[in-house]
Parts: sequence; C-alpha cells; structure tokens
Amino acid sequence: MDVVVWSRIQFAMTAAYHWLFVPLTLGLALVMAVMETLYVVKGDPFWKKTAQFWIKLFAINFAVGIATGIILEFEFGTNWSNYSWFVGDMFGAPLAIEGILAFFMEATFFAVMFFGWEKVSPKFHLASTWLTGIGATISAYWILVANGWMQNPVGTTFNPDTVRSEMASAAAFWEVITNPVAVSKFCHSVTSGWVTGGIFVVGVSAWYLLKNRHVEFAKKSMLIGAIVGLVGSGAVMLSGDSSGIHAAEFQPMKLAAAEGLEDGGNGAAFTIVPGIKVPHMLSLLATHDWNGYVPGINDILRGYTDNDGNVVPSVADKMAMGRKALDALAVYRGSEDPAVEAEARAVLDANVQYMGYGHLEKPEDVVPPVGVVFWAFRFMVGLGMLIALVLLLCLYAFWKDKLGSWKWLLWASIICIPLVYICGQSGWVVAEVGRQPWTIQGLLPVNVAISSLSAGAVKTTFFVFLAVFALFLAIEIRIMIRAIGKGPEVEPQNS
Repeated sequence: MDVVVWSRIQFAMTAAYHWLFVPLTLGLALVMAVMETLYVVKGDPFWKKTAQFWIKLFAINFAVGIATGIILEFEFGTNWSNYSWFVGDMFGAPLAIEGILAFFMEATFFAVMFFGWEKVSPKFHLASTWLTGIGATISAYWILVANGWMQNPVGTTFNPDTVRSEMASAAAFWEVITNPVAVSKFCHSVTSGWVTGGIFVVGVSAWYLLKNRHVEFAKKSMLIGAIVGLVGSGAVMLSGDSSGIHAAEFQPMKLAAAEGLEDGGNGAAFTIVPGIKVPHMLSLLATHDWNGYVPGINDILRGYTDNDGNVVPSVADKMAMGRKALDALAVYRGSEDPAVEAEARAVLDANVQYMGYGHLEKPEDVVPPVGVVFWAFRFMVGLGMLIALVLLLCLYAFWKDKLGSWKWLLWASIICIPLVYICGQSGWVVAEVGRQPWTIQGLLPVNVAISSLSAGAVKTTFFVFLAVFALFLAIEIRIMIRAIGKGPEVEPQNS
C-alpha cells in the first residue's frame, strides 16, 4: 500500500502543478486574441502594444506548462504500467492525437505569434494568435477525452485473450470521443480557464491602477479581462450543471461524497454548509426533478433502485460477481479444454462489468474521503461565486468610472488571483479524489493499476520532482513579476 499511496501522491502533485499553467494558457489565449482583433479592426497601435504585453506573459506561462505536461504523461508508463497495459490501445489514442495534431498546431502558430509581428501581415498574425489558442483548446479536449473515459468507460470491451480493454471499431472510437462526461468536463475546464485568465488580467491591471501606472492600459485591459471572466463564469455554471447530472448517473458515490449524503431519498436537500440545507435542491440539481431520487453512501453500499426503475446491486454483490469474473478469467486462460473454456467465457461475460470490484477487500473501499471531497466542492463553488461577483463589480466600476477610486475593489481583484487557482484545484480534487478507489470507474482500482516499483523509488522521484517543480515555479513567478514590473510599452489611447 505504500507504493500505491506514494504513486498517487506523486501523480497528484504533478497533475496539480501542471494545472497551475493550463487554465492561464487557455484564458490568456482568449484575452490576447480579443485584444489583437481590436488592433486589426481599429488599426490603433495601442491595442497592438496591449496584446503584445499579454502575449509575453502567455509565453512565459506556456513554456513552463509544456515541461510539466510531458512529465505527467510519462508517469502513466513509469508509475502506472498495469493501467497503461490494460487500456493502452484506447487511452493512448487521444493522447497521441493530442501530441500529433493539437500540440504541433499550437507550437507552430505560437512561433509565428511570438516572433512574427514584423514578418507577416497583421491579419496573418491575428490568425496565428487565434490558432494558438484554438490549438491549446483542442489539446485540452483530447486530454479530457482520456480523463473522461476514466470517469465513464464507454466504447470499449474487455478482451480476455489479451487481458486488455479495447476499442473494436470506428463507432467505438466515436463513442469515446463523444463521451458525455468528457464533453462536459472539457467545457467546464476550458471555461474555468477563461475565468482564470480573466481574473489574472483584472488583478494585474488593478495593481497598475493602485500604482497609478499605465492607467489607460490598465482600465482597458481590466474591461476585456472582466468580460472574458464573466462569460467564463456563466459557462462554468452551465457546464457544472451537466457535470452534476453525469455524476448522478455514472458516479453516484462521488456525488454522495460531495454532499456528505449518508442516506439519500426522494426530494434530497442540498447542504450549503453543515446545518444549513436547501430542501429538494440536490434532487433538482442531480436529476432535474424536484422529487428525484438521489442515493446516499449507505444506499450505494446496500443497493438501491434508481429513477428509471433499474435495480443497482449492493457493493458486496458486485464484489462477488467480480470475483466470479476473475476466477472465470483464470480458468479461461489456463485451460486447454474447449468445453471448459466456453463455460468459463460464459461466466466471464455475465460478470465482466463488475470485474474491478473483485479486487476490493471490503465494500467500504468504494467510499472516497468524504470530508476532503465535501469541502473541496464548497471551496470550488464558493470561491467561484466570489470571483464572479468581483468581476461583475469591476465592470460596474468601469461603467461608472470608479476603477481608480475604489481601492478596495482593486485589492479584492489582486487577492482573487490566488483564489482562482485554489478554486480550480478544488474542482480537480472533487473530480479525482471523488472517484477513488478507481483508476477506471468500476473497472480498475488503483491498487491493481500501479507498476512493480519499490516505495523508496517512488518517494525519491517524488521529492526530486517536488524540488524541480518548486524551482520552476519560483523562476516563472520571478520572470512574471519582472515582466509585470517593467510594464507594457504603450502610449495613451487616442480614441
């Protein structure tokens, strides 16, 4: 178990660190593209210099983010080789497409965007800026297709001859890439990146206003950042609604943990904080039915009947069927008698959907750390609402020409920069810790997915990566601060 725990800690650290850079990349890509579009449309050099400043910060963030993403993908082979073997054909496909198509697309047009200001026409440069952001967004889609499949494994079948989960046809691949969990996760992640980019621009601009530097640049940048951030906030709420529906359908234990719901029922209440509940609200959010049935942790352990009348077995029954599947697999692969093989195959096919449960020791293993998931969800929602309010107030202050005088709002905008990162990380804690103990929901628990490594080896690489990542982060923050301190090379806007 030490190997399992340390492998999870190392992967969590790498993933969390990588996600410091991805949302800012997605958000700044949209902000700088909008600004450069204003330059091309208006022909005002003010907007060109403004876009160039934010592109510089984008480039710093983009460069460090690439290195962490590469390490993250390598860990699937080094720390989770059993997982990679089991789903390599399926899981590798979207990651390969991401690398070949999306990454090369964004890298190519990034070079034109960053170095080609005086070498290509303004319209071609604008296209490159948009295509850099589109490439980053497409890259995120393919990665989230892979992650979404881990949350809701569709389009694949278990092949007992290879002991792998495989896609059998082009139709199956289409099912994988249109997985509703992947689509809603993509929309939620990308639009949360818009919020991150928007509040980053607003916060940096607020600092300039507090220092009474680059005032016109700061106000105009703050306007664009607030609009992008608010659009992102609205889209995050919509995609969050679909994510809740999908959690209720495909990962009810995650939803129960996020709500701290021990015993469910019809017309389930939503808990704001312990002791404060909104009647029926959880049923409405999870099922879009005021009196819809939402199972709690104990209901899932005991077994229940869902809203469509389907009987969901207890976890103990799933474990029993999973062990039948594992025993039948061993017989199927070890026998040379065709009749025995056929009988074992029939038993395997009848129980294969619960094969992952056969690796569990006790029913309670399917319950994730409820306290962690419960509070992470509330941090995510609460901070998201606070950030949206600050962005809305910034727009109001701009409209009333109060940005320079409302010092409290400027400080609140700056404080929201670290808060938006806490908000995003909390969302990933809900998504990933909430589905424990599964690497692949219902198919492969983490204790079976790991590589044959010693705990000492994983600990050593963990602390090496931690030191390297901390150094990279310190370097990036220092470079960012120096670039922000130097400021943009803009003149006051003429019109």
